Amino acid sequence: MDLAPFVAEEKIGSLKLSPTGEYYAATVPMEGQYGLAVMRRSDHAITASFRFTKGTDIHDFWWVNPERVLIAVAETFGSRDDPLPTGELYAINADGSRRDLLVGWRVRGSYTGTRLTTGKREEQVAARLVDTLPGDDRHVLIRVAPLAQDPITRLERMDVYSGRRTRVTSAPVSTAEYVTDNTGTVRFAYGANVDNVSRTYLRADDRSEWELINDERTSGGIVVPLGFSPDNATAYLRMEHRQGPDSVVAYDIASGERRELLRHDVVDPVPVYDDSGRVPVGVRFHGAQTRTAFFDEASPEARVQRSLEAVFEGQVVSVTSATTDGTSRLFQARSDVDPGSYFEFDSTRNNADFIFARSEAIDPERMGTMRGVELRARDGLPLHGFLTVPRGVEARALPLVVMPHGGPFGVFDAWGFDRDAQVLAAAGYAVLQVNFRGSGNYGRAFRMAGAREWGGAMQDDVTDATRWAIAQGIADPQRICIYGASYGAYAALMGTVREPELYRCAVGYVGVYDLPRLTGENRRQGRWARNWTGDWLGTDVTALAAASPNRLAAAIRVPVFLAAGGEDLVAPIEHTHLMERALRRAGVPVETLYYPNEGHGFHTTEHRLEFYRRLLGFLHGHLGGQQAAP
Repeated sequence: MDLAPFVAEEKIGSLKLSPTGEYYAATVPMEGQYGLAVMRRSDHAITASFRFTKGTDIHDFWWVNPERVLIAVAETFGSRDDPLPTGELYAINADGSRRDLLVGWRVRGSYTGTRLTTGKREEQVAARLVDTLPGDDRHVLIRVAPLAQDPITRLERMDVYSGRRTRVTSAPVSTAEYVTDNTGTVRFAYGANVDNVSRTYLRADDRSEWELINDERTSGGIVVPLGFSPDNATAYLRMEHRQGPDSVVAYDIASGERRELLRHDVVDPVPVYDDSGRVPVGVRFHGAQTRTAFFDEASPEARVQRSLEAVFEGQVVSVTSATTDGTSRLFQARSDVDPGSYFEFDSTRNNADFIFARSEAIDPERMGTMRGVELRARDGLPLHGFLTVPRGVEARALPLVVMPHGGPFGVFDAWGFDRDAQVLAAAGYAVLQVNFRGSGNYGRAFRMAGAREWGGAMQDDVTDATRWAIAQGIADPQRICIYGASYGAYAALMGTVREPELYRCAVGYVGVYDLPRLTGENRRQGRWARNWTGDWLGTDVTALAAASPNRLAAAIRVPVFLAAGGEDLVAPIEHTHLMERALRRAGVPVETLYYPNEGHGFHTTEHRLEFYRRLLGFLHGHLGGQQAAP
């Protein structure tokens, strides 16, 4: 099979329209990382570009006025990384002028090559945008935290040209996030102290005291403020419950009354905002397929959404930005077989025009289809996941690759384009992904059920999903392998320990395999990290060692393929070295692929191509699917 389409760089990442509609700003892949490009809407000519050194990506960006873009930076030393924001905020004009680092730890040595502007502080802090303050073209509100273990955050007002900052407020909880109303007044603060207990506070205005409206320890759930109604009389809150998925409630500011607006039977809500990006108008539910629901189905946003969904049937449609006057909206349409394309909707013509495809190399007509599945774990807990099968093939007696996700806590697999699943489906395999307990998207109780269950009930869920696929006749029981990255790599190797007869082979990509070592690595990051590690992994070193696959290699009876990068900061390569040595001592056949200059997942096109080539060759030897073309 031809791997070239699956390793080709995407043409474009995120795309946003300027407030007046004169420009687009977009993240653009540049040799394994993302830079920013600004282009004229009329002819797509590039007017400005912004790029960083290796390992530094564009995390997000915002038009803060018709001419200026604010840029948040993240470090991503591997393709499997969740981008880790550095806390630096840059800005650039649409014509490429006045590019500068406004706040962040590299203020003195800014590598954009510009002169420091008056008012910027040489300060070891991390910043995050809170509010672009529409109507104020000069300032934004940012959350600022010292670069220290267990920092205390504060809210500041920043000049987007000079970087000058003034303090606005702080909160009675150390790692606070802040939410403003539609006047730009900071009204909510929520977060946790080092005890990892979430608290949410509300205040009437800048001069008022903070009032505690939720304490996780007593309520049994976290409350996250999403925003306000246009008149600021109602706040919208996402509320956890002791059982079942989260809900969105309307909170009457005057009376304190809470009224539930939307709650799904199975999955959590993800907020949808109006064209301004400020006012919540509905939610998305990521279930067997993605569905949008609105607080008011007669609202302008709902009408536009429904009309677009009618045209792009079977796809997830999401508006990404709009002009201030609302005449033009950018939206993305994507699906399980398509990474997505951007279109522009003109409300004056009631027409949508194609702008860019994210990946021109992917042919949706050749991709495998993904469907939602539901089963029950051995203890009766409902589990949900996804099955991808090769195009045009019946899901009967197929070679199966079980693919547990990374994370693990709070992360989840959702319906949509999954590159790994499509590579495997193109080679002739069915692919099973299960959201084991501990995953996000299914409510608090489901997530909490994964605490301290590495190698335990979380692993049993993966096993039970595999046995379900056999019982359903989907999988050939003699041709099943397990493959995962990060935590998924741990689950892959632990699966072969716990179920030596179930899998024919295992693949661990950028994995962690020694839990005592992992807890030691985490605890060095401060009291918050130590408490989190104790809560979610546990503190009993003997029990952790007994759930570490590198210490249980003698129980593994099937061939293993390991891959890792020498610059991995999430799952240090020493974990893979320990796993390899343990397997060789136990006499287990093991293949390896190491790149010293890669991180948590391989960025370089040639390296990703070689990984997939080796992966398909390994699976071919044990399950019989297609190999990569020479």
